[in-house]
Amino acid sequence: MKSSAKFDIVVYGATGFTGQLVAEYLATHYAGQSAPKWAMAGRSLDKLASVRDAIGASSDIALIGADAGDPSSLQAMIEQTHSVISTVGPYQLYGSELVALCATTGTDYLDLCGEPVWMRQMIDAHEMATKSSGARIVFSCGFDSVPFELGAFFVQDEAKRVFGAPVSRVKGRVRDMRGTVSGGTAASGRATFEAVAKDLSLVSILNDPFALTPGFSGAKQPKGNRPVYEEDMQSWTAPFMMALINTRNVHRSNMLMGFPYGREFVYDEMVLTGPGEKGEANAKRVMAANSEKTGPNAPKPGEGPSKEERENGRYDLLYVAIAPDGRQVRASVKGDRDPGYGSTSKMIAECAICLLRDAPDLPAGIWTPGAAMQHRLIKRLVDHAGISFQVEK
Repeated sequence: MKSSAKFDIVVYGATGFTGQLVAEYLATHYAGQSAPKWAMAGRSLDKLASVRDAIGASSDIALIGADAGDPSSLQAMIEQTHSVISTVGPYQLYGSELVALCATTGTDYLDLCGEPVWMRQMIDAHEMATKSSGARIVFSCGFDSVPFELGAFFVQDEAKRVFGAPVSRVKGRVRDMRGTVSGGTAASGRATFEAVAKDLSLVSILNDPFALTPGFSGAKQPKGNRPVYEEDMQSWTAPFMMALINTRNVHRSNMLMGFPYGREFVYDEMVLTGPGEKGEANAKRVMAANSEKTGPNAPKPGEGPSKEERENGRYDLLYVAIAPDGRQVRASVKGDRDPGYGSTSKMIAECAICLLRDAPDLPAGIWTPGAAMQHRLIKRLVDHAGISFQVEK
């Protein structure tokens, strides 16, 4: 921990749509004597001040001018804090300098990244620096990929209890999801495709299920790129657009924890669309809708759903651990807000507080939130963030 820091957490990008929700969550849920000391950062102090007023935050919440295009302003920001939450994406366009500075100064860093190519570049570039500075860098602290990473972890716990050992096959299945992807997610998808179009050597990273486990390649994984009927689910399934990042994070999590799921672990994610002809038609519709989500009609960064839409959103994820003899245990992860904004903003705030308060002993390095905080993070999300983890009979 940096002894000189004035703040526990700085929310960087607090004038953006998601950053504002994170700041509002902290202002509402963590006020008073025992609250962490936090500040808001962004390009415009005037805009920050108006956001602070709009979310009803105390006027003594500090405001810090910081701009991705001005490294000295980023340096000044991180000198003042133990940890920074960055909501300024696409990270491959605006995030590299901040990660580099946090890695070398021993500042903890959390983001909402769903960009596997950039994350691999950051791991390769900064893993060594974090180890010597003491920084804990934690990517993907939102809907990609916290519920998925912890869903796999939670169902494996149940597999250990029932079967006496973790299993080498887990399925993640989306049963229900109400809410939109964020403008930031859509922009990140576009930025990734544009980067790959410019540099075709990145295609192999993008297509590699083990892109985030440098030095390790495991068993062949399902492609998950077309609708299929699954007997054990009695349902058609369609490709899930976030599987590209979530599956990579789950494999990295397994590696960071020392391979508790084994080195032959197989994991995939699909959307359940129901049985029969209707289920098949739904699966084809989901496939068509996926390409729309990063297309020209996708939301722009800074745009997002209304408060009512966020509060009426939800998600329900099913986790199935399959033993070698075919027996199964099942678990669910459910969230009480739309995934891309309402739930994501609560998740990253709780990840930051969990890292600060519950995991001071976590070694330096580049982490996934689930591997870093495990049961401590599940407890915090259940207690504070409207997320449930349940074994299903």
